[in-house]
Amino acid sequence: MKGLLIKDLKLLKGQKNFFVVLIVIAIVLSVSMSSPSFVIGYMTFIGAVFTLSTISYDEFDNGNAFLFSLPVTRKDYVREKYVFGILVGGASCLLSIVISLVIGLINHSVFLPVIMMSAVMVFAVLFFIIAIMLPFQLKFGGEKGRVAIMIAFGVVILVGLLAAKIAGMFHIDLGGMLSHFPVTNLGVMVAVIYALALSVCFLSMQISVAIMEKKEF
Repeated sequence: MKGLLIKDLKLLKGQKNFFVVLIVIAIVLSVSMSSPSFVIGYMTFIGAVFTLSTISYDEFDNGNAFLFSLPVTRKDYVREKYVFGILVGGASCLLSIVISLVIGLINHSVFLPVIMMSAVMVFAVLFFIIAIMLPFQLKFGGEKGRVAIMIAFGVVILVGLLAAKIAGMFHIDLGGMLSHFPVTNLGVMVAVIYALALSVCFLSMQISVAIMEKKEF
């Protein structure tokens, strides 16, 4: 797995201009927006999406056929993509926290608890994003994979909107419930969310391994 991580980090290094632009956009958003949540979510999501581009690079010009002629198993390949996605997404999340803190200090509007809580929740969402994206990308590849991912996220959004609609019909104020949530219960809720995120990611990894085992190169 170490060799695969080095390979993908080399690809990441080749995209340094893209990440410079990404950082500039994040700084502009931090200056123009009062809430750090969007900036943290934006950078974390873009970092995770870069994992998909490494799969496209691997598939280019039948590169996987050469890759698997090396002492690399398909299971190792899949595991590395999940680890790489979490590492890059996590690094992007950390960088966005630093940017939000610096801009907040300059504007005298920094509110550390909000920034850290946003980062904690966004990092948990990162696991769900990777769990959804990677199996589709490995199964369909390229353009078809991106279309399938868009459809999957569309379904998730629709389910969320439907849940909010049902809550509204029964006069359930979800936002009010969360705002009055005791701190101890909030910690338990975060722990449950991370446990669920890790479980979903593990299940997704097993699906991805099964997909890769069936593919022919």
